[in-house]
Amino acid sequence: MSAVKLLTVSVDEGEQRLDRWFKRRFPELTQGAVEKLCRTGQVRVDGGRAKASDRVAPGMEIRVPPLPKNDAPSRPTAGRITAADEKMIQSCVVFKDEHLIIINKPPGLPSQGGSGQGDRHVDGLTEALKFGYKDRPKLVHRLDKDTSGLLMLARTDRVARALSEALRHRNTRKIYWAAVAGVPNPRKGSIKYGLMKSGGRGRGGEGEKMICIHPAKMNEYPDAKRAHTDFFVLWFLGSRLSWMALEPVTGRTHQLRAHMAELGHPILGDGKYGGSGAENQGDGWGASIGGEVSRKLHLHARSLTIEHPISKKLMTFTAPLPDHMARTWKSLDWGVKDVPADPFGGNA
Repeated sequence: MSAVKLLTVSVDEGEQRLDRWFKRRFPELTQGAVEKLCRTGQVRVDGGRAKASDRVAPGMEIRVPPLPKNDAPSRPTAGRITAADEKMIQSCVVFKDEHLIIINKPPGLPSQGGSGQGDRHVDGLTEALKFGYKDRPKLVHRLDKDTSGLLMLARTDRVARALSEALRHRNTRKIYWAAVAGVPNPRKGSIKYGLMKSGGRGRGGEGEKMICIHPAKMNEYPDAKRAHTDFFVLWFLGSRLSWMALEPVTGRTHQLRAHMAELGHPILGDGKYGGSGAENQGDGWGASIGGEVSRKLHLHARSLTIEHPISKKLMTFTAPLPDHMARTWKSLDWGVKDVPADPFGGNA
């Protein structure tokens, strides 16, 4: 039996049903087990009883009772991880110590399992990231499947809570690089449109996307969440493409992708939000662009600045571009050393 745990819903986990939160944190728990824990009052949300269908949001504290061994979160064991996947995920490590691990997630690899994500994901490969420690590291936040870049994992619940709190209180800075259609005017600024989910077509919400809500109309949409993205044009190619630095001040689902689309400059390769070059041919921005540039998402979590949860030392990490973005940058003669690491004036 495991001990009682008090876990905080992180910003990047977003708002979701309690049972779905449990299944993502504890993949081996059955639906019936989650409902029984709730029905018997063993699960508490912010100190009160809760139903499996209740919704939880970032900042809420969830009491997780002792879990029977047969229902404990036993992610895939080392024997179920192929040698190739073990080598791959270990090669992604940018930094590790006894408290946390930072990886550079490749595009195409989901952070966690879920609807349509399959069985191969970062959370399922954490057995290969133990590096001699007893417990598997825990994801602190997520990146979209096709978004590459820096991802934090905590070795202990204490560190996971500290990093989740830092994200919730915006004490962690993340800067993304993206290639987008056209050239924003002005070249720097902020996007403060709220975001609201628009349900997908599948049973599990497949196809779900975010709709932008004008700040002045937020009161008309009670389900909308306030969102804030700062942007800066680092380089551009005529009027066709721009190399953008994006800093998400808040951490909503699909925030950068939805905000850039609302600005009229979708991220290249983002078919969901209008960034497919195939849909912008003729005299449009995609007329002179083809091949891989129009097929793969060009969004990368480039830098991460955190206060180490134990030493309190301020640390900044950077991740090289994934192969498909590096080839695009090379073809456009964009040099990573030719732009500021942090155009927003912070410490990154």
